[in-house]
Amino acid sequence: MTILETIVIAVVEGITEFLPISSTGHMIITEALLGMNIDEFTKAFTVNIQFGAILSVVVLYWKRFLQSWTFYQKLFVAFLPAAVIGLLASDFIDKLLENVMVVAITMFVGGVLLLFVDKWFNKESPDQEVTYPKALKIGFWQCIAMIPGVSRSAASIIGGMQQKLSRTNAAEFSFFLAVPTMAAASGYKLLKLILHPDGVSMLKENLMTLLIGNIVAFIVAMIAIKTFITFLQKHGFKVFGWYRIVVGLILITLLLMGVDLKVV
Repeated sequence: MTILETIVIAVVEGITEFLPISSTGHMIITEALLGMNIDEFTKAFTVNIQFGAILSVVVLYWKRFLQSWTFYQKLFVAFLPAAVIGLLASDFIDKLLENVMVVAITMFVGGVLLLFVDKWFNKESPDQEVTYPKALKIGFWQCIAMIPGVSRSAASIIGGMQQKLSRTNAAEFSFFLAVPTMAAASGYKLLKLILHPDGVSMLKENLMTLLIGNIVAFIVAMIAIKTFITFLQKHGFKVFGWYRIVVGLILITLLLMGVDLKVV
């Protein structure tokens, strides 16, 4: 990977990780448009720079992470479904990650659904506490995002709203849930890279690339989170829905026209 490719991918990750538009989908699209050659390190890189993004959550909400052990217990309960399903379906998910058409279709379908989210889940409960049952249900909603192009942020936020949390509280719990979920994904991907025959040497050669990627993702994600919460409170999900629809249609059209957007 070149320094330019590293920065571009990290910026895309930082902007999209906490927005309901799919960070994984956007990184796959970006890699395809850049014509990048995807080796084992590149696959690990696109997951591991999520560490920089989740660190921004810890920094911005550090007081919430010092509340009590109950906070962590609820996060663990919400994290469990993704941990189990992700581990069992890891190879299948990796194959889907290489298919741009899957991303294009899920971008479009997800966009259509986002147009109606505010109408479907507009009843807020007076009690905004995230209980253990609510946390578990949000965790299962998050699992939908294992399909490339389905936003983890969108799935978990909608899961929170389905449990009658406000948009803001659902979004914040989604941010918190990203920490164990993405930390586990990053650690697992890093372990797979180390166990690869050439993994250790690839890691040593690209330590600076990982460092730059995480720093850029951290800075950009800090800005994106603050902006997103304010925007979501005022405008809801429709803008993101239309954005996904447009991107999905463009990708589907290009692929049907025979334009090579495959990640190689």
